[in-house]
Amino acid sequence: MIIDIFQDNVCPWCRIGMANLFRALEEYSGEPVTIRWRAYMLDPSVPEEGLPFMSTMRQKYGKQFSKEGKISRVVEAGAAAGVKFDFDKVDMMPNTKLSHRLIAIAPDSAKMDLVEAINRAYFEEGRDIGSRSVLLEIAEENGLASAELGERLDRGEGERQVEEDFAMARKIGISGVPFFIVGGKFGLSGAQPPESFLKVFRRLEEQADK
Repeated sequence: MIIDIFQDNVCPWCRIGMANLFRALEEYSGEPVTIRWRAYMLDPSVPEEGLPFMSTMRQKYGKQFSKEGKISRVVEAGAAAGVKFDFDKVDMMPNTKLSHRLIAIAPDSAKMDLVEAINRAYFEEGRDIGSRSVLLEIAEENGLASAELGERLDRGEGERQVEEDFAMARKIGISGVPFFIVGGKFGLSGAQPPESFLKVFRRLEEQADK
């Protein structure tokens, strides 16, 4: 079974949704699962150098974006899913294209850990994941050959794959993330609970048995 995950590395609900998916997969005992990571940018207009986080988010959401409002809901939902958010440390709203390119060129066996490491670096440590040097530090910390990956990024590798993901999202009509395509048949939008994924897994199994 193939699961395509469209996500952005600055999207807290993506991190929560992915955590819920992986909890569901721990309970799933069916056929082997392959994850395909798909790039999506919530705001492609963010410049390469990034923008100040809090003022950018308040410009977008208004006074609702506060510790008592949207931030607290994200933190609570994250805790329920087993992931942490520390927005006090987040200073920048980065352009995420380079981070998507890094994921695209990383070995398939390392992608899942790399995605989580990038998320953790941003949401828990407040690191600037729009920075080439920071991204390569994260790669190195996760046992990847950062010098080689840096050279490949400098050659433009990963650009085509990322642009193809963007085009695929437009073709499907994806307007927000996370978005999951399970088995090439079922689409789930948003940070679904584990039960929703398990229900889809069962439906796929039932269809396969017919």
